[in-house]
Amino acid sequence: MDTGLDRLIRGVERIVIWAAALGGIVVLVQMIWISYGVFTRYGLGKPDRLVTEATALLLFPVAFAGLAFALREDAMPKVTMMIDLFSAKAQRLFAIINHIIMLGVGLFFAYAGVSATIRSFNSGVASEILHWPRWWFWAPGATALVLFAFYAALRLIRLFLTPASEGDD
Repeated sequence: MDTGLDRLIRGVERIVIWAAALGGIVVLVQMIWISYGVFTRYGLGKPDRLVTEATALLLFPVAFAGLAFALREDAMPKVTMMIDLFSAKAQRLFAIINHIIMLGVGLFFAYAGVSATIRSFNSGVASEILHWPRWWFWAPGATALVLFAFYAALRLIRLFLTPASEGDD
């Protein structure tokens, strides 16, 4: 049966995939830009001042762009050697606890990211060399963190609504 929650999760998962893809594109841009910077520094003897600052500023949004995708693919690091020995109900309980912890951490970082974005927007501060507004770099990371927290909350709700499989008890 396809519930409204399942449809909402599938819709959010499409956004999650696009966010991870955009993060991958930014990584490719960084890779090319850093390679160019290394070439100009050591090949031409004229270092590009923009490379270091731009790649450093792009690290924040890239770091969190694939976080929700990792949750979607169940690629978060976890040790299940002992948990696999427990009953289905106990495994479900551990999964709920794990999702609650992920949601709590995600909400904390989402709050911090959104707060930093708002503060940098209100202050009008710009990067030292590029002279680009800093909120341009905070906003994508904050958006990715809010997306992660929302997706983790949806997955947690689905865990609460889905009963443990009866066959493993």
